[in-house]
Amino acid sequence: MLRIHFTPEDMARVRVAPGPDFLWEIANSVQTLQRRDGEREFGTWRRWVRPRLSDSRRLLSPLLPPRGYSPDFLTPTYGDRTTFQGAVDTLLGTPRTRLRAELARLSTSICLPDWVRALAEGDPQVLERLGAALHTYQAEALVPHWRRVRADVEADRALRLRCLMEGGTEGLLSGLGPVVRWQPPVLEVAYPVDHQLRLEGRGLVLQPSFFCWPTPITLADGELPPVLVHPIQHTADWARPAADPGGHDPLGPLLGHTRADLLRATHTGCSTVEAARLLGVTHSAVSQHMNVLRAAGLITTVRGAGRAFHVATARGRSLLSAETPYAGGPASGNSRP
Repeated sequence: MLRIHFTPEDMARVRVAPGPDFLWEIANSVQTLQRRDGEREFGTWRRWVRPRLSDSRRLLSPLLPPRGYSPDFLTPTYGDRTTFQGAVDTLLGTPRTRLRAELARLSTSICLPDWVRALAEGDPQVLERLGAALHTYQAEALVPHWRRVRADVEADRALRLRCLMEGGTEGLLSGLGPVVRWQPPVLEVAYPVDHQLRLEGRGLVLQPSFFCWPTPITLADGELPPVLVHPIQHTADWARPAADPGGHDPLGPLLGHTRADLLRATHTGCSTVEAARLLGVTHSAVSQHMNVLRAAGLITTVRGAGRAFHVATARGRSLLSAETPYAGGPASGNSRP
C-alpha cells in the first residue's frame, strides 16, 4: 500500500500535469512491453511494435524491469521537460552520485549488464548511447501513436479538472479510480510494497499516463518533487491505425494536421503554452494557427493575466464530433515499487 500524507498546505498545491510526460511514457511502455497482462489494452501494440524495435529496447529494458524497483533518474520531475530533447537532456544531466546510488539499488534485485557500471560513473559515451536509445525508442514505439496518446491523456485531464470543479481537491483525489481511496488526510493507493510519501507542503502533481499499468506509480525517493502517475482510459482499438503510416486523421486533409490537432486540444480548452508543449511547435506557430481557426468560427479565445486560453465553439465541437468517437475502456496502469 502506498500512503500519501497531506497537510492543509498540500491540499492547495495539488495540480494536474498539462499533458503526457515524454519520459514517463517511455519508462511505462518499456515495462509494459515486457509484461504479458493487459492484453486488451496493449496486446495489439505489443505485436505491432516488437518486430519494429531496434537495439534501443536492449539498452532500456535492463534499466526498466517489468516489476520491482527502477531508477528515479529515468523519469525526472525537475528541469526542462517541455520538449522531448529538454527531458532527455535533464535525464542525461543527472549527478553521478544519484546515478551510482540508484543503479546500485537496482543491481540488488536484478543482474545488470557490464555497461551499467560505466553508466553509474557518468561515462560520456554510455550516456550518449542512452540518449540515442531514448530517441530511437520514442521514434519507433511511440511517435506513430503519439496523437492517440496525447488525446487520451488530454481527455483524462479534462475529467480530473471536472472532478476538481465539482468536488474540490477532495473530489479530485477521490476520483482517481477504484484502487485509490481518499482517507483524509491520507491518499491510499494499491501498491506492490508498503511506501509512505509525506508531502510536507510541497504539493502533488497528478500525471496521467497512457502506458501506466496496472496501478498508479510514484518515485522511490520521497525527497524528489512528489508525483503520482496514474492510469487512464484508452480509446478502443487505439493501436490499430498504426498499421497505416499516415495514421487515421480525418480532419488533417481538411484543416492541415497541426490545425486539426490544435482544434482537438481546444475541445477541453488549452492555453497557447500548453498547446505548444503538447504539439511540439513554437508559441508563434500556435498563435498563427489559432488565428485561422478563430477566423473560421471554430474556436474562441479568452485572454487574461497575460495568457490566452482557447476553447472550441459549438461549430468546432460539431466538426470534431464527425470524427470516429473515442470509446473509453476500463482504467489500467503500471506499478513501480
